Amino acid sequence: MNREHGYEEVLAPNHYFDRSFNIEAAKILPGEYYVTGRDMVLVTVLGSCVSACIRDKVSGVGGMNHFMLPDAGTDQSNPLSSSARYGTYAMEMLINQLIKLGAKRPNLEAKVFGGGAVLRGFTVANVGERNAAFVEQYLKMEGIRMVARDLLDIYPRKIYYFPATGKVLVKKLKSVHNNTIIEREKEYSSRLQVSKVEGDVELFS
Repeated sequence: MNREHGYEEVLAPNHYFDRSFNIEAAKILPGEYYVTGRDMVLVTVLGSCVSACIRDKVSGVGGMNHFMLPDAGTDQSNPLSSSARYGTYAMEMLINQLIKLGAKRPNLEAKVFGGGAVLRGFTVANVGERNAAFVEQYLKMEGIRMVARDLLDIYPRKIYYFPATGKVLVKKLKSVHNNTIIEREKEYSSRLQVSKVEGDVELFS
């Protein structure tokens, strides 16, 4: 992943075989996404970030992203702010890849997770809330049905998403013995502060 350009959504490069579920898995880190038509599990751990799990309910083609809105330093309610543009870009990358792999837009359904208040002392006020509000608003604007959500709260979450069936397992991490999640998100956020979304963002009609 290009560390100098935090806005870039990249296909998750971390693949492994999950022995618990006896299935191929892809681990999605901040700024990554993954889409597949195969029987797999997509795994991520969320603090203040959010993940949209979107699938074609007919074909089973589905994917997951993992993103955070950067601090735009301007009115966050402005739909043209750089943070809103970044969130839109992150969602577009996932949806474009879904369609590329054969998903049909009318068949799309979404489940969304994350937005926890876990980054104490973070420079952006209510970052988890802003992430959660954005993903819900985006799906409503784009006419993609949200069939499940688990947002906000104070705990990190580990998400297991099975696109072929739409099944999701959510584990609340109430006892985290290290700061890996928080440090990873802080590093990701610091990359977003110095990056910009290049080019125009086109909404699907």
